[in-house]
Amino acid sequence: MMVPALLTTLGVTAFAEESQPAGELITIESDQQAADNTTGVVTASGNVRLVHADRGVVATGRQAQYFTKEDRIVLSGDVDVVQEDGNALRADRVVYWLGDDRVQATPLAGEQVFSRWLLKNQETPSANP
Repeated sequence: MMVPALLTTLGVTAFAEESQPAGELITIESDQQAADNTTGVVTASGNVRLVHADRGVVATGRQAQYFTKEDRIVLSGDVDVVQEDGNALRADRVVYWLGDDRVQATPLAGEQVFSRWLLKNQETPSANP
C-alpha cells in the first residue's frame, strides 16, 4: 500500500491517495498530520477523529498512527470507538489490524477498558421437524 501524498492547504494537512485503489475508505481529521514515506507511517495528532464508513466505525483520541506496511492503526490517548450498531469501546490505547479485523484495547496503569456490546439474538431451530 502506498503512503498518501501530503497536501497542505491553509495550515491544515490532509491526505489524498496518489492513485485510487479499490478498497475501504478511512477518513482522519486532526489538528496535525504527517506522513513518512521511508517508514510508511502516517501520524495524526490532536483531536483525532477517524471514520471507517464501510464498517460503521467512528473513533476519537489524541493520536492515531497508520502503519501502512502492517495495515495497522494505533489510536492512543482517551480513545473512544463507537459502531453504528451501538457497540462501544473505551481505552487509553486501541490497536486495530485492518486485514484481520482484530482489535486489542489496553488501559492506563490501574484503570480498566470499557466495552459495550449489543448481542444479537440468534433464532433457535424449531423442535418440530
